[in-house]
Amino acid sequence: METNEYQEYPNDRKDELSFRYAGFWMRLWAYLLDLVVVGSIVRILIKPVFRIVNYSLSESSMFAPISIISALIFYLYFVLMTKYLNQTLGKMVFGLKVVDLRSDQMTWGTILFREWIGRFISSTIIVGYIIIAFLPKKQGLHDLFTDTTVVHVER
Repeated sequence: METNEYQEYPNDRKDELSFRYAGFWMRLWAYLLDLVVVGSIVRILIKPVFRIVNYSLSESSMFAPISIISALIFYLYFVLMTKYLNQTLGKMVFGLKVVDLRSDQMTWGTILFREWIGRFISSTIIVGYIIIAFLPKKQGLHDLFTDTTVVHVER
């Protein structure tokens, strides 16, 4: 079954928009690059501070201070980048951005649900990401919940 990557999505916007949806592999590469960015932020900024104040970096508990701060950096990165730029650094490199299929601008509620709750659910249920390869608008489970998707940026 062949799907048309360019589809028009009727909504309440002033004009009809045509999107080229980003597939599974493009989104995966962008996400992996984002993980490198977030990991680098933690290693360059957070771990030295923990060493200076003598906090343990070897605890592997989910409730260890380093784990909590790392998770906070991870979610703040995705939430703030998506809210203010509609894309993370990984998406920028690969020419992708997040769009709300219902309106021109994403609300805080949409972004928080997509990036926090939706991403947690999608990562818990791995099929939540795999379905991107099979759905016509290339949406993950977190996108379906919030009526968003990732598209290629016109250059």
